[in-house]
Amino acid sequence: MSRFRYFLRARYSECDAQKVVFNARYADYTDVATAEYFRALGYEKEMQIGELDFQLVKQTTEWRAPARYDQVLEISVSTKHLGNTSFTLATEFRIAGEERVIVTVETVYVHVDHHTLQKSPLPAPLRSAMERGASNVTIDHAAYLA
Repeated sequence: MSRFRYFLRARYSECDAQKVVFNARYADYTDVATAEYFRALGYEKEMQIGELDFQLVKQTTEWRAPARYDQVLEISVSTKHLGNTSFTLATEFRIAGEERVIVTVETVYVHVDHHTLQKSPLPAPLRSAMERGASNVTIDHAAYLA
């Protein structure tokens, strides 16, 4: 696979009585996958100490099929658009081992100065990293590939 992939297992507390993942959990999953994407881009330290800061502006989710308790989700993240201060990430959810996309999430973020929280232009190194992406990087928190 040439895309960035993050594996996560759907836990019991994240599901309803029918053992279907709650819709709101996809925002949580997207947030975690986004953090792992930036780690894969080489921004782990900046995320930890707060030097890299961005805020969510808009998030659109489309559900096509459910995920269920104990299924492993493959979440891929890619850079869709880079603006002056904003960027858009595309997130796709699959059941691990399947190519069918079950959920898509498009998230618009604005880069902010970590001291003032005011909009700030994307730094050139960050822009380059996001243009390059993190293809062929896999992070497995589900022990799926073990």
